[in-house]
Amino acid sequence: MDKNNTNIAYLGGAFFSVLVGFSFLGIKVSQVYATSLNILCYRYDFAFIACLILIALGVYKFNIKGRPKKNLFWTAIFYVLFMTFQVIGLVFATSVEGAIFFAIVPIIVKIIASIVLKERSTWYENIFVSMSVLSIILLIVLGADSISMNPICVVLMLLSSTCMAINNVLMRYVRKDYNPAEITIAISFLGFIAFNAASIVIGVYNGNFIESYFQPLTHPNVLIANIYLGVGCILLSAQLMSYLQSKMAAVKASVFGNVSTLISILAGVFILGEPLHWYHIMCTVLIIVGVVGLNFTGKIIERINERNR
Repeated sequence: MDKNNTNIAYLGGAFFSVLVGFSFLGIKVSQVYATSLNILCYRYDFAFIACLILIALGVYKFNIKGRPKKNLFWTAIFYVLFMTFQVIGLVFATSVEGAIFFAIVPIIVKIIASIVLKERSTWYENIFVSMSVLSIILLIVLGADSISMNPICVVLMLLSSTCMAINNVLMRYVRKDYNPAEITIAISFLGFIAFNAASIVIGVYNGNFIESYFQPLTHPNVLIANIYLGVGCILLSAQLMSYLQSKMAAVKASVFGNVSTLISILAGVFILGEPLHWYHIMCTVLIIVGVVGLNFTGKIIERINERNR
């Protein structure tokens, strides 16, 4: 990438981290009135509606005729599976425990990308990735009252993180055939179908589909929160991640997910008034060093080597 494209990519990564980092506020607001399945449905409803509007306005174009559809389908389905396993896993785990597993996504991405995409990393890149991952895990563990995972939780959350990692790698794999908007539309459509189908089946089985599906939306806070979760945290974040995967190595793009977790925790401190501890500051510095080091150290070393030649 040239300098301008590089700057745009890192700006996109920062925006992605902020969008996803503040998603927990929307989820917390929604959980007062809605179930986890409700929230997933609403998120994808608004994401899909936004896609349809953008297609109608000519902003997005979606014509996949004559292109390999299988890879696009698998990219979308692993994103949906990530959210599915995460929601089910959180029935058996706390959000803190779920965040720990989400933090290891860059390491799983690194392993898969080295096998599928043949992306190799240097020893200093490995150090910075490990620093970022271990710092976010330390930050979460030190802030938790208790962590006691059962085997079902471990399996489900590992499946969730693995699906997210595979999705990240596939986004990079299909970048030659599809642009970020097309990938986002596929994810939004598949999630809309999958979660609404599940909601209809469960609602009809319980005999209260209309009430259980629409009643939470009568609360303005739920409506506003899920518009943000759908448009901001699915439509925009999926497109941004797809864009990042097309511009940088898979592991470098995925590590922005750790920054979003950091933003979630810091937002809790500064917006919700949660206590600020010494380890918040220490881990914040280490995470920032890890992300910056991963993305910039390689270029600095390359420039030094070029000057020495």
